[in-house]
Amino acid sequence: MSCSLCQSDEGVAPFDLPRDGVVYKVDLCAVCTDQQNGTPDVNHWRCLSSSMWSEDPATQVLAYRMLVRLEAEDWARDLKDMLYLDEDTLAWAEAGVIRDSGHKDSNGVPLATGDTVVLIKDLPVKGAGFTAKRGTAVRGISIVPDNPAHIEGRVEGQRIVILTEFVKKK
Repeated sequence: MSCSLCQSDEGVAPFDLPRDGVVYKVDLCAVCTDQQNGTPDVNHWRCLSSSMWSEDPATQVLAYRMLVRLEAEDWARDLKDMLYLDEDTLAWAEAGVIRDSGHKDSNGVPLATGDTVVLIKDLPVKGAGFTAKRGTAVRGISIVPDNPAHIEGRVEGQRIVILTEFVKKK
């Protein structure tokens, strides 16, 4: 048995891919499984140039979703442009796409709505009369859609805008 995406035969196990109450199984290696929701290793995913042509719709869906996540890479964008999925499979693939909002913490880790971050610097809060202290956890942040340098969160009961350069994802 080999991985449906990278063809590795090490640590291959079934990966569950739900769709409309039905769970489809795709054989994935440990590396491909770990990177489905984590940070993708760009070079590992060059294997998609062959696996995206699989006749298995579930494999096509996983390939499409990863190509979308890697769109910043020219080769991944080119592969995605070449990939043809019927309407039904494309809708399934799009339903689970994880898109990078462009918001990154001080270490370059992607941020998403609902994440918890920790302040890495004391920040005076303008108009509120207090200083948000270093080490303060801000839970359930919101992404400011039109500005990747800003997030919103509650500190001491106040909803404030925080610069992403002053936070670290927890």
